[in-house]
Amino acid sequence: MNCHDDDIISQLEDCSALLWHFHHNSVKDSHIARQILFSLEQTGFKVFPDFRTSWHFDDKVGQKYLLERLGAPFVPSHVFVNKKEALNWVSTTNYPKVFKLKGGAGSQNVLLVNSREQAKKIVKKAFSSGFSNYNAWGSLKERTRMWRSGKASIFDVIKGIARVVKPPEFAKGLGVEYGYVYFQDFIPNNDSDTRIIVIDGKAFALKRYVRENDFRASGSGFLGFDKKLFNEDCIALAFKLTKGLNAQCVAYDFIFDSNKQPLLVEISYGFSPDAYDVCPGYWDESLRWFEGEFNPQGWIIDSLIK
Repeated sequence: MNCHDDDIISQLEDCSALLWHFHHNSVKDSHIARQILFSLEQTGFKVFPDFRTSWHFDDKVGQKYLLERLGAPFVPSHVFVNKKEALNWVSTTNYPKVFKLKGGAGSQNVLLVNSREQAKKIVKKAFSSGFSNYNAWGSLKERTRMWRSGKASIFDVIKGIARVVKPPEFAKGLGVEYGYVYFQDFIPNNDSDTRIIVIDGKAFALKRYVRENDFRASGSGFLGFDKKLFNEDCIALAFKLTKGLNAQCVAYDFIFDSNKQPLLVEISYGFSPDAYDVCPGYWDESLRWFEGEFNPQGWIIDSLIK
């Protein structure tokens, strides 16, 4: 079944559910995925991901308001849609801060801002020419880093060079982010983040270590899986937040403050499954540990057919 077909609704007449891991970098998906899924859900058809699970996917601005409303321990985040207010704020706040666009994964579109002058330049650009969702030079730099660390091939680097000369088609479709600016407080002394995924009353986790001479962990490729690496307070908090969100599947990214208390950076419904195949086990909602292989995709199916 091709979810991009014009007659997708009629194709589903003899089906009972639709599962669609739509992609944040797909122009086709960005135009119709939510519209199709939510239309089906509103008329009683089972879908994954449903509205509560995915409306905020790849939207850090939306997540800010949702997590604040939920009372989650969230890294303090600041959104401005007025240039004057943004300039006033960057003139009085302390640094460093983390600048982000509302979309992007794997630490794309994320920058450490070290000074008031740098922040002012960002604000002025946000309210003039804006920021491209696709950073060709940043992508090439990341591909080169992954190749040097043995986690990518030379073909990936060549592809990155080609994309500097001719950006991919999806870059045009994703367009430019303009008219707002988003900053998060910088939480120092974190050499990693903790990714916890909750599905149907079960949770599994991995640790992602930051890049060398960097503060960003997502997409680094340096991972840890041992159960001893994980703070069970984070696991319990992830279960609690999932109930508040009433979501089918949530991936949480946690770091820790100076008092070793967990702080949530952002959330997502989607994750790259291959990275989690080596997880040694999972927790249930009572924080009991179950050693051995498991199938999170199967959990999603199970939750739909209950």
